[in-house]
Order: sequence, then structure tokens, then C-alpha cells
Amino acid sequence: MSTMKAMTYDQYGDNSVLTLTDQPIPKVGPDEVLVKVKSASVNPVDWKIMMGYLDPIMHAWFPITPGWDVAGVVEQVGMDAPEFNVGDEVIAYARRDMVNDGTYAEYATVPVRALARKPAALSWNEAAALPLAGLTAYQLLTRLGLQQGETVLIHNASGGVGLLGVQIAKHLGARVIATASEKNHDFLRELGAEPVAYGEGLTDRVKALAPEGVDLVADFVGGVLDVTQAVLKADGGRHASIADGGVTDAGGQMIWVRPSDTDLQTLADMADAGALTVPLAATFELADTAKAFELSQGGHARGKIAIHVSD
Repeated sequence: MSTMKAMTYDQYGDNSVLTLTDQPIPKVGPDEVLVKVKSASVNPVDWKIMMGYLDPIMHAWFPITPGWDVAGVVEQVGMDAPEFNVGDEVIAYARRDMVNDGTYAEYATVPVRALARKPAALSWNEAAALPLAGLTAYQLLTRLGLQQGETVLIHNASGGVGLLGVQIAKHLGARVIATASEKNHDFLRELGAEPVAYGEGLTDRVKALAPEGVDLVADFVGGVLDVTQAVLKADGGRHASIADGGVTDAGGQMIWVRPSDTDLQTLADMADAGALTVPLAATFELADTAKAFELSQGGHARGKIAIHVSD
């Protein structure tokens, strides 16, 4: 079989440009493996690329298959990829330097530097939803130097990145204050966080829980810099955002997640140790990618959105 089913688009646009097509199975480079895709997952960056928002910073080669998250089985190994064997179960944040061959397809090639072993504790859908969001949270917290016993405020804690960030911060020994709508508070308490509601008075609610200020702020939503600056410790407080470039002018860091086999394996090991679960908001079939994007674009899904590709 030389072709495969893939979700593609041949021009920038809204969800209507998505089409299920037949595409060539991608070539396997020397340091790559070919993965038979079991599941992928939706991240906002997938549809932002489709809409052309990232065109100023990323080269695009049409037709584009979206998707950077993948969980599947190694089907073929490149000539310089001795770390893996045919039949290995793997996960990856498979971002490339050029936008073209993504993971919303029956097969995907992945560089070894992005691969980790699939955690046995997670289903295929859960495993596929871990890489990009998990790495985003993990790399933000570790780059800020989160230490055991520190207090971290997580903005948008009930989103796909936030729910993983809560668990990672708790695993690293932090106290976690988590902003979310009240319908998600009980769920966040189960994960060990102290939830606070969005909206007017948020700064006061955080200060009531942490009168001395918080050590770290992880912004996973954007538009909250005023709250961050108001509750951060004046001495030694650190903050970063994945959504607000203005943080750099305010002494914070802007984080863009990087593929990392070692970081991803750390997260997989956390999952197998029972320290990390991947809450799923919904699962869609590959042919229903447009519906999956629509749910993500609404901004109210609690947890991650998975794309089931094959059994």
C-alpha cells in the first residue's frame, strides 16, 4: 500500500477547507521512524496554522496534514534510528520546521529526537493527548525553576495544558492555586489544586489564599498580566505565558514548546507511576476533524480533544 487516508487542506481558511484525502505514505528519513497512527489530538495551534496565523514564522508546504501529537506503533525504522524497533508503542510531539506532514493521517514519520515510549497506563487516545500539552506545561514550570514547597498560580487550569500543569506542579512538590470556572472546581480539587473563580475580584481571591504573594505564575490563556503582576512576589517571583507576548516586557518569559524525547519520557514515566492522568473532553474520528476543531475553537472544553485514527 503506497497511499493512506489523511485529513488535509490545500489553502489557509476556516474549518471548511479540511478534506479527507488519499496521500502518499511519507518517506522515512535516516533518523526517523514511520508510525502507524492509532490516535492524534487537537491543540489550538493546529487550527491557528490552518487559518494562516502562524504563516509569518513557519514555512508551509501545501497540501498540509495538520496535527503534531501522535500515539501509535512503529511500522518502519530509518537507517540511523537504532533506539526503536518495529512494533514499539510510541508517542511524540512531532513538530517539524516546516508545516506539511502532520499526524492526522494513517501514517506519520517522526524524528527519534521527539519520540518516547507510550505509557502503558494510558489509552491510545489519552497517550496521544499528552505530548504537546504536557511538554508545554512541564517546560514552562521547569524553565521557571519551580522548587518543592513553592506556590504557583495557574491561569486557565481546566484547559488541556492547565490540567496537566496542575498535576506536574503537584508532582514537583508545589502548592497550586488554579483559576477556572466554578463548574470545574471540584475536579481541580481532586487533582490537588485550590481553585479560584475567574472574573472580577480574582486578584483579591488569590491574595486571600497567598497573602505573601505567589512564587510562580503560569499563564495558559493570555490577557491576565495585570492579575499576574498584582499577586506575584516582589522578591523572587517568576512568571511565563504561552499566550501573551507582553510578558517579556513585564519581566516574564514567553514559552514556545520544544520537542524533547527526554522531557516526554519523563511525563510518560509520571503517567505510569500514577502521578499524571490525561483528562479527555471528547474523542472524534479522523473524518470528523472539523467538528473537533469547532469544539476546540469554542474554548470551553475541559481537558484534551483526541482524534481516533485506527484500532
